[in-house]
Amino acid sequence: MKKAKKLKLKKKPPAPKKNGKKSKASNRNELTIYLYNVVEDEWSFLSSIQPIDKRYEMISDCNISSECYLFSNSSTAEFIYISPIEISNQFKNYFQSISSNKKVEIHVPQMRTGLISKDLYTDKELFGNLVRRAKKYKKVTLISYATSPEFLELKDRLIQLGVNVQTPEAPEIENAWTVNFFGSKSGIRQLAQQSRAVEPDFIMPDGIICVGLLDAAKIAANRYINEKGVVLKTNKGSGGQGVLIFRDGELPRDYKSCERRIYEMLSEDGYWERFPIIVEQLINVNYLSPTAFPNIEFKIHKSGKIEMLYYCIMMVTKEGKFYGVDIHEDVINERTAARIIDTGYYIAEQYSDAGYRGHFDIDMIAAKNGHIYVCESNTRNTGGTDIYKLVRDLYGEDFMSDVYVLNRNNYRFSNQENVNLKKVLDVLKPILYDKKKKEGVIIAASETLDYNQLLYTIMGKNKKRAYQLQEELFNLLTAFGPQKMDGS
Repeated sequence: MKKAKKLKLKKKPPAPKKNGKKSKASNRNELTIYLYNVVEDEWSFLSSIQPIDKRYEMISDCNISSECYLFSNSSTAEFIYISPIEISNQFKNYFQSISSNKKVEIHVPQMRTGLISKDLYTDKELFGNLVRRAKKYKKVTLISYATSPEFLELKDRLIQLGVNVQTPEAPEIENAWTVNFFGSKSGIRQLAQQSRAVEPDFIMPDGIICVGLLDAAKIAANRYINEKGVVLKTNKGSGGQGVLIFRDGELPRDYKSCERRIYEMLSEDGYWERFPIIVEQLINVNYLSPTAFPNIEFKIHKSGKIEMLYYCIMMVTKEGKFYGVDIHEDVINERTAARIIDTGYYIAEQYSDAGYRGHFDIDMIAAKNGHIYVCESNTRNTGGTDIYKLVRDLYGEDFMSDVYVLNRNNYRFSNQENVNLKKVLDVLKPILYDKKKKEGVIIAASETLDYNQLLYTIMGKNKKRAYQLQEELFNLLTAFGPQKMDGS
């Protein structure tokens, strides 16, 4: 299981390109195109949401993070970014002032159906210009947030039109099934069951996969009555939707009443009927513990080579909603790090053998009983990919030991005053990221400010300094009104 190698990686993650070196994208014979297709990745779930107003709201919530993933191209000198929403020149310039990027073109397809790959290749003017541009390069590298059927169709159309396009972070068409299978709640659970004999540390909360609201309600009610808690999950979800967590006292103790109440709640959203439902054990977690939710991210290269990128701890609400990460080699102890790296490599080997290529992460739960449970796997760019790539660009190969990183998306402005990027940057000027000091606050997006939400990343020389900078951030933001944290 390569345990010695994995423990070494805790101290020194895989080496990135050194600062100052030209990235491949700086070669005029190569062009990089990045497509932010988050909605395509979750389309099967999002398209099932009713009423339609709620569906559009959730699609908008997904797309609003588009600016964040500019940072996933931080070390790329030149690239074209295909975005589902407009990105202002002001934010583009801000991104470039921090990253190694010298030139980025941002394009938005005219149609906005949610399937951005399709919107791109059906936009005759934009797609035609892109093809003519791409044909001038010997090699075009096409990268996306996730590998979707529409993305693979986009790739095929480019090839048919004579573009020499490569997709180093996507599986081949015959292995594309791995994206949805391993990225689903049922798929990773089946892998865990198959692996029990050879990798006993790869465990998930006890549970079963069922179909239909009535069966799910019956099974969940029985589990709740017997265990004083239960979790229900759809096979695919989005942004915390598709998960119901019930703790002791939150449902009736009478079986029939409990079953009826669960059935009523499942009936409120159509997606519960559309997908298999996982009914599983509620893991006893200390939500006050900062290390309750470890996470690890890998990249599987086109050759099948496995690269561990980083590990972190996730910030998760009691309702199961993700709102940030902390990244540093000491966020978890060495024993836990060895455990999650070992389990992570085993899972990565199974993915690689099956033909999956690209980024993926594994969400885990550190329970009070000492066990570490695998919760789910995301076969795509993740909530930490953009942060990891930015930090690696800024700090180099030893970033896990050289800087403490925290990222949050749960700060809400409580006032009704219009908050914009210029105002925020002016107010936060004393603590904004300083390249000479190599620390400070980075604003991750500006579009979210229109919804009174602030997304930010903080980098400090250690944990104490990073959290001190966060306190300074909060104090400075009182200029916009009282502090309000969403969901934490």
